[in-house]
Amino acid sequence: MGAGALGCLFGYLIKKAGYDVVFVARGNQLKALRNGLKVSGLIEDFVKVNVTDRPKDANLTFVTVKAYDTETAAMQLAKVKCGIVCSLQNGIGNEEILMRYLKSVVGGVTTYASNLIKYGHIEYAGEGVTYVGDISGRITEDVLTVVEVLRDSKINAEAVTDIRKRIWLKAVINSAINPITAICRVRNGKVVEIPELWKIAERIAREGEEVMRALGFDVEDVASAVREVAMRTKDNRSSMLQDIERGKRTEIDFINGAIVKVAEELGIDTPFNRLMYWLVKGVERLELA
Repeated sequence: MGAGALGCLFGYLIKKAGYDVVFVARGNQLKALRNGLKVSGLIEDFVKVNVTDRPKDANLTFVTVKAYDTETAAMQLAKVKCGIVCSLQNGIGNEEILMRYLKSVVGGVTTYASNLIKYGHIEYAGEGVTYVGDISGRITEDVLTVVEVLRDSKINAEAVTDIRKRIWLKAVINSAINPITAICRVRNGKVVEIPELWKIAERIAREGEEVMRALGFDVEDVASAVREVAMRTKDNRSSMLQDIERGKRTEIDFINGAIVKVAEELGIDTPFNRLMYWLVKGVERLELA
């Protein structure tokens, strides 16, 4: 559900494993996928895919839409028998939105990297790990089913009991990398390589770490995790940068915006996150005008 860069990569890998996969897309991506999906990067391939503009009945549905489209996707999925629903999205709060409309929802975090080269063409840019877990912290049958499908598809997958912490940690790491890359129009590595940008990223990470600790998560030295991710993906253009370059809305509301909102509820001041939120919203207005 949401056959963009990541959705197409996971759909492709699961399809190649022999599963019956339906890609749900819209607009130009829908038109392009009707002619087939081209994969470059770690794999070079071209495959015909079953693509549609609305969800179908399924045993398992991966949700990979932008965070701001989660509620619309959930309402559409509620009209079909969508089976187990696994979110593999950026940002905070997607699982809670899906759970308002759907029964069997599990959370997911992935470090697999995929870029949209053009409509109907993705770059498999990096192999990673996908963590799957129930928001309650239990290892449920639904979680094990999702992990089994992913492993069958040669996707590194692991069932975990701390998926909420992992979702938050990924969001905090993204909060320190994505807005800086989007505003400055640079690849991820520049966040560390340019001292002035790193000072900002470090402060954002510290704010996020403080919020995570206040929520009861056991974390330390999140700034080091930001540095490691930025350098491991140093040649990548963040999804937020790609959104800005395409003149599209970003997921800033569900990353820095969500951190600021929760921080305010906890009585914590997060000025650097707030500034990034305001700046990206300003850039959005300029690009979308």
